[in-house]
Amino acid sequence: MSNQDVVSEARTLFPGGVNSPVRSFRSVGGNPVPIARGQGPFVFDTEGTRYIDYIGAFGPLILGHAPSPVVEAICVAAGEGTAFGALTPGEIELGKRVIAATGMERVRFVNSGTEATMTAIRLARAATNRPVLVKFDGGYHGHSDGLLVKAGNGVAPLGLSDSAGVPEQIAALTAVLPYNDPAALAAWFERHASETAAVIVEPVAGNMGLVEPTDAFLEALNTVPRAHGALLIADEVITGFRFRYGLSGLLPNADLACLGKVIGAGLPVGALGGRAAVMDLLAPLGPVYQAGTLSGNPLVTAAGAAMLDLLASGAVYTRLDELGRHLETGLTAAIRRAEIRASVVRRGSALTLFFRPEAPHDYAEARESDTGAFSRFHAGMLKRGVLLPPSQFETWFVSAAHTESEIDATVRAAHEALREAASA
Repeated sequence: MSNQDVVSEARTLFPGGVNSPVRSFRSVGGNPVPIARGQGPFVFDTEGTRYIDYIGAFGPLILGHAPSPVVEAICVAAGEGTAFGALTPGEIELGKRVIAATGMERVRFVNSGTEATMTAIRLARAATNRPVLVKFDGGYHGHSDGLLVKAGNGVAPLGLSDSAGVPEQIAALTAVLPYNDPAALAAWFERHASETAAVIVEPVAGNMGLVEPTDAFLEALNTVPRAHGALLIADEVITGFRFRYGLSGLLPNADLACLGKVIGAGLPVGALGGRAAVMDLLAPLGPVYQAGTLSGNPLVTAAGAAMLDLLASGAVYTRLDELGRHLETGLTAAIRRAEIRASVVRRGSALTLFFRPEAPHDYAEARESDTGAFSRFHAGMLKRGVLLPPSQFETWFVSAAHTESEIDATVRAAHEALREAASA
C-alpha cells in the first residue's frame, strides 16, 4: 500500500485524516508521512523508506524505537492480561520507581499528560478554594477546556477561548502571562492573589519550540506563588526524565508535578504527584474526584518499569548530552555556511532550530520565526531521509539509539536543506 493510499483512506475515516492535528503536516504545507514501524533511531513509512527520526513520539522515546528490554516486558505482561480494572503489582513497581526518582510523596497514574494536568489543576483549586489558574503564553499543557486559551488584553490578561467549543466563562478562569517575565508574575499576584489557585508551567518551554527559562524567571516561579498561598504545578511531561533521571530539578518548590508518556516508554500514560497533604485530597481519601479504568494499565507499567531501570544509572544522560551537543554544533555550522537567519537552542538531548537570528526569549519572539523558511527546510530534510517535527514550534528529540553516524548524516542533510531554504 502506498503512502498516498494510506493518507487517502485515512481522510475517509478521521477528521482531516489524522487522530492528532500536528500529524497532518498542515503547518509545513506537506503531506503526512504514514509510519509503519520504528527501530532504534529510525522510522519506516508504508513504502519502506527509512528516516532518521527526531520526533520520537514527541519526547518519551529516550532509548529509541522498540528497545528489546521494553518490548520483552510488554510481551510478558500482555500474555498475563491486558487490562483488569483492579490494583496490580505492576502499578506498585512503577510507582516505587517514580517516587524514588522524583521525591514525590504520592503519585496517581492516569492515561495521558492532559489528564495529569487537568487533575492537578482540579486539586489545586480544591486545596486553595480559589478559581483562577495562571499559565504562560505559548505553554501547552494538554487540551482540557481551561487550558485551550490565548492571552487576553488589558491589565488583567484573563484568557480568551483558543478553540471553538470552549465557553468564555471557562477560558476566563485562566490568566495568560508572558513566559520569562518575572515582573508580570509578581504584578499578577499583587492584584489577584486572593483568587489565584495555582501557576502551571513547563520548566523548559517545549511547545513554542525549545525556549530556555532565565534564572530570574525560575526564582520567581519558585517563590512568588508560594508567598501568596498559591500552588506551583510543574508540567514535566516533556522535561521529566529527559534531561536527567527524575524531574528537571528547575522547580524544586513545585507542589505538584505532572509526567507523561516517558514513564511508560512511550505507551499511553500520565501521572501527577507531589506532597501527600495535597495528593490525599484525591478520592477515595478526599473530595476531589478522578478515575480511570485503564489507569495503571499492566502493559504500560511493565514497559515503564523496564525503561526506568535502563535509565536509572544516569549513564544514558551523559551520552544523550554528547549527541545533542554534536547535533547542535553541526547545525550551527550549517546555518553559518548557508548564511541564513537561524539559530539553535538546545538543552541536553532536546533542541529547536528557529528561523530567526537569535534564540527567542518568549512566545512572542518565537512567533517572529520565518515559518515559510522552516516549511521549506522541513521538506528538504524529509526528502533527504530526516524526519523532523512538522512545525517550527515543536522540539526535536535525540535518543540514545542515535549514533554519531546518524547525527553526521543529519548535519549533511541540513547543510543542503538550509541552502535551499535560503535561496528560496
